[in-house]
Amino acid sequence: MNDPKFKAMSDQLSERRGAIEDALRELLRACELDLEHKDLRNTPTRVAKTWLSEFLSGFAMDPAIILGNPVKGEGATELVIVRGIPYHGLCPHHLLPYTGVATVAYLPDDKLAGFGRLADLVRCYTRRLTLQERAGSDIADALMEHLGARGAGCLMRGHHTCLSIPENKHATEVETCTLRGELQTRPDLRSQFFAGSHR
Repeated sequence: MNDPKFKAMSDQLSERRGAIEDALRELLRACELDLEHKDLRNTPTRVAKTWLSEFLSGFAMDPAIILGNPVKGEGATELVIVRGIPYHGLCPHHLLPYTGVATVAYLPDDKLAGFGRLADLVRCYTRRLTLQERAGSDIADALMEHLGARGAGCLMRGHHTCLSIPENKHATEVETCTLRGELQTRPDLRSQFFAGSHR
């Protein structure tokens, strides 16, 4: 995205890199680890870079910009569904990552968004310190607000490290779903939305 507002927010995140590196050094010292050990010498820099690009970059993304300039004037379109959108985020409770795939759908009124924009929207709301449930709600709400959709839905299936590590629950999968507008009230749309989501 080349929007000046997005670039300014990205620059602000990058300016925090030094502070994040310093905090990581303090964390490693608190764990009584040797920062001069060959395995840890560059760890603060690596982790700060990863956090900024993979877990905090969503804060610099604006859903109004992502869904801006929609296609108008097309014929009537029923449900638009994009499945299998990969995502990852960071649990705000334990600071541990989660990964998964999302299905995003909306019922247009008079605005259509490019399919890639829906993937961008998922990235916007998951590359943050946020809950999977909240991310799904934010995605559906953004489609309602910025596209004026008549309905929207987001189904997310994720594997959460904070859940899989304790007691070795490695196969545990978390499924969350948010429905808005006519996807809540029309059984035909719900059936279509969920039809391709069951494995």
